[in-house]
Amino acid sequence: MDGIGAGRTAWRRGGALFRRALGGFVAALLLAGAPSPGQEEEEEAPVFPPATPERLPRWRGFNLLEKFRLESGNRPFAEADFRRIADWGFNFVRLPMDYRLWIVDGDPEQFDENVLREIDAAIAWGERYGIHVCLNLHRAPGYTVARPAEEMDLWTDEEAQRLTALHWAMFARRYRGIPSERLSFNPVNEPDREVEPAAYAYVMARVAEAIREEDPARLIILDGLEFGTRPAFEALHLDVAQFTRGYAPFPLTHYRAPWVPGADDYPPPHWPVNEVNGFLYGPMKAEFAEPLRIEGPFPEAVRLRIRVGVVSIRARLRVRADGRTVFERVFDPRAGEGEWEESVYRAEWAIYQNRFDLDVFADIPADTQEVEIDIAEGDWLTVRELGLRPAAAPGRGEARLAPGQEVWGGSQVGLAFDAERHTLRAESETDRALLWEDYIRPWQALEAQRVGVMVGEWGAYHRTPHDVVLRWMEDCLRNWEEAGWGWALWNLRGPFGVLDSGREDVDYERFEGHRLDRRMLELLQRY
Repeated sequence: MDGIGAGRTAWRRGGALFRRALGGFVAALLLAGAPSPGQEEEEEAPVFPPATPERLPRWRGFNLLEKFRLESGNRPFAEADFRRIADWGFNFVRLPMDYRLWIVDGDPEQFDENVLREIDAAIAWGERYGIHVCLNLHRAPGYTVARPAEEMDLWTDEEAQRLTALHWAMFARRYRGIPSERLSFNPVNEPDREVEPAAYAYVMARVAEAIREEDPARLIILDGLEFGTRPAFEALHLDVAQFTRGYAPFPLTHYRAPWVPGADDYPPPHWPVNEVNGFLYGPMKAEFAEPLRIEGPFPEAVRLRIRVGVVSIRARLRVRADGRTVFERVFDPRAGEGEWEESVYRAEWAIYQNRFDLDVFADIPADTQEVEIDIAEGDWLTVRELGLRPAAAPGRGEARLAPGQEVWGGSQVGLAFDAERHTLRAESETDRALLWEDYIRPWQALEAQRVGVMVGEWGAYHRTPHDVVLRWMEDCLRNWEEAGWGWALWNLRGPFGVLDSGREDVDYERFEGHRLDRRMLELLQRY
């Protein structure tokens, strides 16, 4: 047996002793699973599938956000949510929480028993309704992806590490003896790209040690690196499972999300997503500069429409047909007045980057074989949409394509115009197959090291069109079903969820005082 396997065996033997001892009054109460008033005592006890660091069940469920962040309030969890989740056929909840909600008078070493009892209730409802509960610190002492930032730095500050371990030791002691089939710990939400892998593994080892000193058998599930998108191979020795994320492509899932800088400027989402980059760079960004090419042939003359989005400093947009310039126009945000929709001064760079949202037109001669669009002079601009319409028959309609991504410094892919079908398509797309290659295959390499994997968060914000969301969700769900992974939607109620999402393009159903997105729910139930 290798060192990892021996360590796992030791932890489990110790865990069995703890379960027999049932140390802790709270755990004893939760294990009892006392029925609610009126609940029949002879009701059959739910069955929980085995859960180990090497292999997680294919749990499916939701994140519940009652204790997500102090600024959003400190609400108790709702038993009705657990009942609905179970009635719909799901069996998992993740509880992302803010440690500030249970500390007393700002003292991170003093815990409010009234708040902790609300977490106890959620765990008890999980037992009652056959739902696994995963506790997560979305904000831990010294780290959060939310605002405001923590004053300490968990990854470098000894005191932050001590306090985070202290909080998890408290939970481990409080729930000691509750089987890992029912309860797991997810220590810290989404280490960002600035977190060094070695530092992450060190801090998580310290937290895991604190947990296991109180409850050696507790199942621990770490988030992956880089906001949960990359497997943390550096943590293999810790005997833990790992959560990945389901927020790809990000401009689709977070379109116009107010907490994401620049999300209002993302191109309108589509699925599958073409890989045309909306950025066009000029000589001032020569390392990125390359034209956007449209391959023909164009047997008849067409009018090319280009919707210009944001222009930085100054840019001369040029269109060439088989190498001959057929259109040029200078966009200068520095001018006192212009055709822009919004003037934006970037004080940090002392430049203007104005939003134009303006259509310009170039006439492409008949028999052209290739069209090139580039920035002949200046900094950069974004292209929001392209359209091609026959010059001699404008009523025939327009072939349209919106660039599917805006990736700073990203390479460009070509477009192809089909004159017979009158369509404009990208040479490559992000689709279900590419999601598999980019976001599942790397995690399968982690699974091969005997580490269980699950999608701890996923979903799309309510500003993404509903039909786009459903097509994208089904491809994600098919991939995860094939991979054998569970998942937890962010959230149950709210802008990512099936209840009260606030989408403007959904035919909602009235359901127990809520607005239910029945189409999304039934899609989730199929997988």
